Amino acid sequence: MTRFSVIADVSSDNLAAVRPILLHMIEGATVTSTADGLHAQGIMDGTDARDVNRRLLSALRQAEKKTRLRAEWTADGHVHRFFDYVPKSTRPVA
Repeated sequence: MTRFSVIADVSSDNLAAVRPILLHMIEGATVTSTADGLHAQGIMDGTDARDVNRRLLSALRQAEKKTRLRAEWTADGHVHRFFDYVPKSTRPVA
């Protein structure tokens, strides 16, 4: 298992339903409201960035189907960016 630091922006038709999921799934979660939805930061454990991203988005979409996730997962010196389930880029930590 790898510990991933996550920075995520979530937009949804039902923010009240997805906020508790963020707080439950992300260890040490800090969730704040933004103009576009929610901003979350914290830690999640998983086998790889795709795994943690998939688990989080799947749980959020169980609460509200129309939920979008933009997330950066950082571990082992790399940042993995995702939009929903799609990996967008991987780069070394600056």
